[in-house]
Amino acid sequence: MTTAVGTTPQSPPRPAAAPDRRRTGPRAWATRAPLLPALVFLIVVTQLPFVATLVISLFDWNSLNPDKRAFNGLDNYASVFTDAALRDSVLTTILLTAGVVIAAVVLGLALALLLDRAFFGRGLVRTLLITPFLIVPVSAALLWKHALYNPEYGLLNGALSWVGELFGDTTPSQPDWIAEMPLLAVIAALVWQWTPFMMLILLAGLQSRPAEVVEAARLDGASAWQTFRYLTLPHLRRYLELGVLLGAVYIVQNFDAVFTITAGGLGTANLPYTIYQTFYQAHEYGLASAAGVVVVIGTIIIATFALRTVSSLFSEEANRA
Repeated sequence: MTTAVGTTPQSPPRPAAAPDRRRTGPRAWATRAPLLPALVFLIVVTQLPFVATLVISLFDWNSLNPDKRAFNGLDNYASVFTDAALRDSVLTTILLTAGVVIAAVVLGLALALLLDRAFFGRGLVRTLLITPFLIVPVSAALLWKHALYNPEYGLLNGALSWVGELFGDTTPSQPDWIAEMPLLAVIAALVWQWTPFMMLILLAGLQSRPAEVVEAARLDGASAWQTFRYLTLPHLRRYLELGVLLGAVYIVQNFDAVFTITAGGLGTANLPYTIYQTFYQAHEYGLASAAGVVVVIGTIIIATFALRTVSSLFSEEANRA
């Protein structure tokens, strides 16, 4: 066969490459072998204790009467949903989680919008705002209990006294914050600590906005509220969902603030604190284990939605890139 002058003969198409079988062979296992110790450690530390807790939850087991230990099936789980104290702790957990998450998201969004603007000292302000999230939870709870809430020398009552003196009130009220509003006292301490977390997530979302779209809206005469309502808020929807879900995962399991500020009294005992009381004070190992399993299952459900939200965020960022 001849070819035209000035042209080169086309080479026949190459056959498709055969699949690389080595990925599932010894070479693949050789690359995965360094991860096996970490996997074994993770299983030993997390999964085996959970299996043990699951087994204990099927027994009527009080450590004060170890000889009367007996298998009772799902009776402990029935008690979790029918016991009055546990029901109250579930309601308290819901109120505590909802109050902290909603307040922290609103305040975090306001701070994120502030830090999204350029101004002198923004880096310092950002560092100061992040600081509460870096404090050890027990230390933060002690700070609020003694430095702020104390009715005799707390800063809140000191501020009330100063304001009262400005307006001529020589005997201003000195409320006992923890005794008079215990659940709000715990919520305020947790909001102060978790608002920086929400702020960081929402600030990352604000800084990922397409700048040209916002600039085009301004050139078209859109007001600041219209830009926020129709551009910024829809863009932040995924970040808001992520913040709410992750915040709910952590607040549902919170123990430090309740234990430190109110010791679970005055109607502030959430489910983790009630589990602590059932296990360490009532010595009901089976009932406490059943309640713990319920908390873990609820946390896994919330975490599943959080992981889906994170996956969708990564997919959107990859498609935008």
